[in-house]
Amino acid sequence: MTSAWFRWLLSIGFPVLLTACGTSSNAPSVGENTSSTGGAIPIGIAVAQTSNVALLGQEQVAGAKLAEKYFNDKGGVNGTPIKLIFQDTAGDEQGAINAFQTLINRDKVVGIVGPTLSQQAFSADPIADRAKVPVLGPSNTAKGIPEIGDFVGRVSAPVAIVAPNALKAALKINPQIKKVAVFFAQNDAFSKSETEIFQQTVKEQKLELATVQKFQTTDTDFQSQATAGINAKPDLVIVSGLAADGGNLVRQLRELGYKGLIIGGNGMNTSNLFPVCKKLCDGILIAQAYNPAQPNALNQAFRDAYLAQYKKEPPQFSAQAFTGVQVFVESLTAMSKANPTLKVNAQPIADLRVGLNKQLLAGKYSTPLGEISFTKAGEIVQQDFYVAQIKMDTDGTSGKFTFLK
Repeated sequence: MTSAWFRWLLSIGFPVLLTACGTSSNAPSVGENTSSTGGAIPIGIAVAQTSNVALLGQEQVAGAKLAEKYFNDKGGVNGTPIKLIFQDTAGDEQGAINAFQTLINRDKVVGIVGPTLSQQAFSADPIADRAKVPVLGPSNTAKGIPEIGDFVGRVSAPVAIVAPNALKAALKINPQIKKVAVFFAQNDAFSKSETEIFQQTVKEQKLELATVQKFQTTDTDFQSQATAGINAKPDLVIVSGLAADGGNLVRQLRELGYKGLIIGGNGMNTSNLFPVCKKLCDGILIAQAYNPAQPNALNQAFRDAYLAQYKKEPPQFSAQAFTGVQVFVESLTAMSKANPTLKVNAQPIADLRVGLNKQLLAGKYSTPLGEISFTKAGEIVQQDFYVAQIKMDTDGTSGKFTFLK
């Protein structure tokens, strides 16, 4: 390097660049990067608050906000409060990517609960993994989510475990089922993963797969698919889609004369389905990873808080979002107690993120979902699963999930 070249580098501020390449001990702490949170520990919530996916994302927002209040009322993280930073992913991959990048680079969150869809997770999670920011998927149940990277986990049980329970419940209700029609959203990674499990279970139960019909999550007219399905004369219909499209498909199937049992996938596991198919939602079976009657103390506190604010039973998507926040809070608390002389929000952000990821995978948690833990890969280990059947009220606009024994 010539002396003239070196002098030019100095003139444009090269010493500043040298300082920026220092050790992690000189790296910004959580508090230094998040003055807007008032010293609170920032946790990102990246879920769909708009788009056709908002029927699910809004329930996740509700669960996360209840968790923020609950744990801050309990003292936060060893006396330091948490602050949830919300970013709307909308319903597509780019929305999730933008939300993750903002939370990681601008908001400097310690971890992220999100996104809503598995389809979004396959695009956004790698960004967090490369940045070494821990992610907990609150509703990402497609195959392969934890395998995205070392910093990717989920508090939503994989579809391969949950979905078959609904088919077994349908056979218990009607042992005469022989022929099954399957419908799925081909543009949604979760629905594609879920339908594979449903179709595999149909074959394992030695039932006839009469027809497989595809649609888009953005569709509103299902006349051709519903007609083809009914013409196959099925005893059972299985729908893997989201609340808006799945609800409209169910409505049109019933309006065209289908009278048999219907199983809805996890994307339809929300009371926001009720205004879509109204009285025709009645009788839909949906496998569950959450039951409001789960007897542990934390679930009772969560259920009471949800009932007080929303005047209805808490849904699975709210419980899972609450659980995601809980895992981060309890993991941060464990880290704080292990080193009480160093406040969590005074640690370099990069170090805190890495330590948090390691701690959360090692912990065990009593959550609204029951007792959970994680494998080394970030997969949830959960024991309790259920099946519920929708029972609509006589007004045709409200209803509830009735859990089957």
